[in-house]
Amino acid sequence: MLPLQNAGAALPVCAGIEGMTSRYVPYASRPGRLMLQLLSDIVVVLWITLWVVVGLAVHSAITGIADFGQQVERGANGVAHNMVSASERADKIPLLGDAVSKPLTSAGHAAHSMAGAGHNLYTTATWLAIVLALAVAAPPMLTIVVPWLIRRVRFFRRKRLVLALAATPGGTQLLALRALANRPLRRLVKLDSDPVGAWRREELAVIHGLAALELRSAGTRVRASAR
Repeated sequence: MLPLQNAGAALPVCAGIEGMTSRYVPYASRPGRLMLQLLSDIVVVLWITLWVVVGLAVHSAITGIADFGQQVERGANGVAHNMVSASERADKIPLLGDAVSKPLTSAGHAAHSMAGAGHNLYTTATWLAIVLALAVAAPPMLTIVVPWLIRRVRFFRRKRLVLALAATPGGTQLLALRALANRPLRRLVKLDSDPVGAWRREELAVIHGLAALELRSAGTRVRASAR
């Protein structure tokens, strides 16, 4: 490709950019694309909300088992405490104290073992509630959120770079060159039957049209360029 005839003379900065032109706004300024982005955001938010609710429901169901374990622990500890107290009082009974206190002591030990089992059930069910809630809710959310986030980050980065280029003195030429390389042929020939030749001849109308194609592909709304 031959160099431009007047390489030292920079074309004017792309004119006619409308709407959300800030490079830090992660949305397109073209109405159609903006609506699609907003719709995708709403769908993603609803999807996340749905699976958060499902995850909370799973967590709540498993937490019920944990609460049961906690109740068993409290009840068994109470029984064990009563058995130990009764054993201590029975041990003071003359002649029969030892015979009466031993069964009570054994019952207290059994109650302590039951309290330990209840504590283990509470601890296990508490962790299991968290793990199962994440296992149920996280995969469906990530399946949608990760591709959506990647696309949005790519769009944001591309829009920021394209707008930064458009603000430079030679940005119009570079954007026009990128359009020649990247945009569909059917769109290029609508601007001129020989778009490459027009670019080489520095025809401003064609160059601005090519730059506008590249800006629109990045989601920026562009008015008809001044010829």
